[in-house]
Amino acid sequence: MIKNRLVIVDDEIDMRNGLQRLLGREFPGLQIIGLPDAEQAINYFEKDSADLALLDIKMPGMNGLDLLKQLMADDPWLTAIMMTGFGSIATAVEAIKLGAYDFITKPFEKDLIYRTISKAIERSRLLRENYTLKEQVCTKVPTEELVGQSTAFQRFYKNLETIARSNYTILVRGESGTGKELTARAIHNLSDRKDKPLIMVNCPAIPEHLLESELFGYTRGAFTNANQDQKGLFAAAHGGTLCLDEIGDIPFAIQSKLLRVLQENEIKPLGSTRTIKVDVRIVALTNLNLEQMIKDRLFREDLFYRLNVVTVTTPSLKDLSEDIPLLVAHFTKKVCCELNLPQKRFDQWAITALMNRRWPGNIRELQNVVRRAVMFCQNDIITLDDLNFIENPPRPVMESAFFEDFEKNGEFEAYKDAKDRIIDGFTKNYISALLRRTGGNVSQGAELSGISRVALQKIMKRQDIRGADFRHILE
Repeated sequence: MIKNRLVIVDDEIDMRNGLQRLLGREFPGLQIIGLPDAEQAINYFEKDSADLALLDIKMPGMNGLDLLKQLMADDPWLTAIMMTGFGSIATAVEAIKLGAYDFITKPFEKDLIYRTISKAIERSRLLRENYTLKEQVCTKVPTEELVGQSTAFQRFYKNLETIARSNYTILVRGESGTGKELTARAIHNLSDRKDKPLIMVNCPAIPEHLLESELFGYTRGAFTNANQDQKGLFAAAHGGTLCLDEIGDIPFAIQSKLLRVLQENEIKPLGSTRTIKVDVRIVALTNLNLEQMIKDRLFREDLFYRLNVVTVTTPSLKDLSEDIPLLVAHFTKKVCCELNLPQKRFDQWAITALMNRRWPGNIRELQNVVRRAVMFCQNDIITLDDLNFIENPPRPVMESAFFEDFEKNGEFEAYKDAKDRIIDGFTKNYISALLRRTGGNVSQGAELSGISRVALQKIMKRQDIRGADFRHILE
């Protein structure tokens, strides 16, 4: 169960009480519990739970690192922040390896701890909510393969529910790997036709000289070796849904016959002199630019408008980045079942890294990465090291310079180079987050950030960031 709760563990009562007052004023919706030592913290977590933990490292008895190790073993999705007056890079690295989210040193700067806690709350909400609600989400979708709960996904899914209630022909468009076939299945399963046949046709997989007979059927003697009447796929789908995948690859000669079916709701089998009425809903899929194909005289304009009664565009993985933890959990569970392996999971840093990676192959590419990682990982927990097979392997966005690797090829990086690199990464991450918040609205982003619109546009140009890439993220 998700709880908006922070547990502070520190043996110094003044520090503990001060933090409770400070954070309580800044985060009024956050329940804050103060505990004096690791033993009481362990007893608390055995009976209850929390989203966040703020752990002092130097404590009598069990120290904060040992406490962190035990808490993360019991709850891998706990967002833990370590604090101490004796900070060092070695301690920070050790804390991160044990699963800590961030590391701050005493005495605190008020603004710094506010920012750290704010980011930790958001991270906890995203990771824990995605995982703990996955079964609930899966029951809301018509097929367990169509998974998501982000705003973009919910908007997409509501559109499917609305469209499915009609009998209109639907054109499903989208990039390769975005789940167009799954979308077609969802439309069928959400419709009144769900108890009738759903027939999927991969148009390019059927040779051109056979496609017509496969779609419309044929009579005995229609051609050599036609020894008996054969019902086509349109007739087989009567009352249900016929999904034509890669509709743009249908030969021009067959396009006119498909147009007749859409106009008259009837087919004429090869070799027959009579037509047959059919009640079939067409869902056509493509990742091609049909408008350009019309200009190139490769696709009939009249067929395009018959197919394009209602258009659905499947969102890319870039639009569904919040759903990556949920998708990874779903694919991991599926692969483990397929390979008869014990259930595995990705650790928080591997998940964060996958969320920060660009996915040109979209959901299909992510699924293949999960398959390979699950297959070759020898442990129950999949880490960043298990993702090294990916070209340009993903790295998590780190929260402070403590986590940077300043040693390259045996040489320590120059201060100026390291600083420029970190600042450049921060700038790109900040502007991307800002535009995600505003849905690509540059004027609104300038207002929120306190940067002038002209200055923001210059930064975007320098970082090669386009507002248009974020316009479908905000509802």
